[in-house]
Parts: sequence; C-alpha cells; structure tokens
Amino acid sequence: MQCPYCGHKEDKVVDSRSGTENDSIRRRRECLKCQRRFTTYEHIEDIPLMVVKKDGQRQPYDRNKLTSGILKACEKRPISVTKIEHLVDNIERALQRKHDKEVKSAQIGEMLMKKLHEIDEVAYVRFASVYREFKDVTEFMKELKYVLGRTR
Repeated sequence: MQCPYCGHKEDKVVDSRSGTENDSIRRRRECLKCQRRFTTYEHIEDIPLMVVKKDGQRQPYDRNKLTSGILKACEKRPISVTKIEHLVDNIERALQRKHDKEVKSAQIGEMLMKKLHEIDEVAYVRFASVYREFKDVTEFMKELKYVLGRTR
C-alpha cells in the first residue's frame, strides 16, 4: 500500500475491523516513513456487475463513480464520509441481491435518490438536478415543491 501523503510503499497495520455486514475490512495503517496514519478498506469482489446506460451501452459497475456522484451532491453538507461509505455499501448490497449480471443505470440512480432523500434533502435535490437533467428553473422548482410537500 502506498502512503497517500509521502508515497512511501511500506506501512504497518495498526488496527483492523470488520465492516458492519462482515463484507469488508477497515484497516488503519501507519506509514513507516512519515508516521502519518490513513485508512484503507477491503471489499469482497463479486462477479462483475454490468451497468446498462441510457444509450444501451454496457460498462462494468464502478464503485468509485457512485461514490464520486454522492460526494458531489453532498459537498459542503453535514454528511460524514463514513455515512457516504455506508450508503454506497447499502446500494451495492441491494444491487448484488436483486441483480444477477446487469442493472440499468436508471435503477441505480433511483435507488441513490431515495437514499439521499432520507439523508439530506439538499444533496437529494442537487443529485436529482443532474440525474434528471433539469432543463430550466421550472423543472428545478417542481422538484423543490415535491420535496417540500413530502417533508411537511
């Protein structure tokens, strides 16, 4: 493992813990050169799930793409990285249970929007505006009214 701070390739594991569903391992590591600590995660690698895009194109599921989209939606919101990781883990488990080899990107997007709505409404609206490709302010306002109507 390469240190994210200094690039040194040797470290020691300080602590290891199983994930909440025993499907991952969280390791705290310490760089042997700069002594800074960082966390790594190991996940079980299953049969690759293919994502079917809107245009019919297929590509392998990428956890990093899902995480990146969530991080953008949650930027400057009071949502911890741990909560985001749990969200990604939950979505992945649901995908593995429900789908054998392929899943439509729309199904992943809808799952994510439902979870974001439960966690943070601002992050939900941000994600929805990109995911649903709002064309103008009217569509944005319609979604805001929907969110406001559900929370009252």
